[in-house]
Amino acid sequence: MKIVIAPDKFKGSLTANEFCDIVQAELLNQSPELEIISIPLADGGEGTCDLLIQLSDGSRVEIDVLDPLQRKIRSSYGISGDGNTAFIEMAKASGLQLLKPAERNCTITSTYGTGQLIKAALDEGVTEIVIGIGGSATNDAGLGMAKALGYQLFSHAGDELEGMGTDLTRLSHIDSSKAHPKIRQTKFFTLCDVNNPLYGPEGAAFVFAQQKGANDDEIKMLDKGLQNLATIANNMNCSTDFPGAGAAGGLGAGSKLFLNASIQPGIDFLMNYVRLEEKINKADVVITGEGKLDHQTLSGKVVDGVAALARKHQKKLIVITGSSELSKKQTDQMGITQVITLKDHNTSESEAIDKAHDLLRNKVAQIQL
Repeated sequence: MKIVIAPDKFKGSLTANEFCDIVQAELLNQSPELEIISIPLADGGEGTCDLLIQLSDGSRVEIDVLDPLQRKIRSSYGISGDGNTAFIEMAKASGLQLLKPAERNCTITSTYGTGQLIKAALDEGVTEIVIGIGGSATNDAGLGMAKALGYQLFSHAGDELEGMGTDLTRLSHIDSSKAHPKIRQTKFFTLCDVNNPLYGPEGAAFVFAQQKGANDDEIKMLDKGLQNLATIANNMNCSTDFPGAGAAGGLGAGSKLFLNASIQPGIDFLMNYVRLEEKINKADVVITGEGKLDHQTLSGKVVDGVAALARKHQKKLIVITGSSELSKKQTDQMGITQVITLKDHNTSESEAIDKAHDLLRNKVAQIQL
């Protein structure tokens, strides 16, 4: 029997690699004759580029950049084993993880550090750059990134702007004449883990800015700024009207405007990169997992992507998750044969997180191959 194990991370408790290692080891203990392929996945959020470095036999390059509040930090990006592709995790330079809760304020945070990572990769001479944009602390639509790459941003009064959230409403003109010359010679892929539009009720500011420190008035201001950017982009023959434009505080739109990036759901990119469909087609059973099954699972997360391929090729699909909020009807529609949760009547959610490794080892015995 051939089995493909293809999970996401369980945020805060298990990496995708750890999930694969534990499930594979326990299954082989029970049935040594099984043929198992383990393929850790990600959806474009934090950890995506770390996986791509691993999968490409790549290496990490460390450099100094500025964090979301313009403080010097040590960060890094990845280079593929063949030297052609750079992998950049914007959260490593412009991420919420870099700020204390009291420091969160996406009216003044900037993606400048992400631009510095991109500049360093361009200077290395890569031909492709993949940018994972989950976990941002910003709502500047990539203005800071653009500034680091040589773009000049001007207000109506002709003042040059720094490139932060509050500058979105002041922005009037973008001068690209001094932008990094290798941008046009390089293919960019921006990986999103959400499909929100740039502005409006479901846009970057109204959905995500509160968790990044903005109050109600600031959210309205940021939304107007994102609308202003969309108008300026349209005048530059760049439409920002696409799913994912609002990802990472509008960096989805900014990467299209400033880098001419191809915007893709991260899970689609990863599945293509590892040729997952080909491997699932040859398997008998597929096992996937993530920290929680809920309504977000249904919109471009790893389990949803893996389930679509399993359905297409009529493969048995088993999901192991921390907890599940989906109904049986919903999991049936996804083609899931069996759902196994780490949380149950004997185990609380906090215990499921703290003891995830041991619980997962025990739960593998419940898998019905």
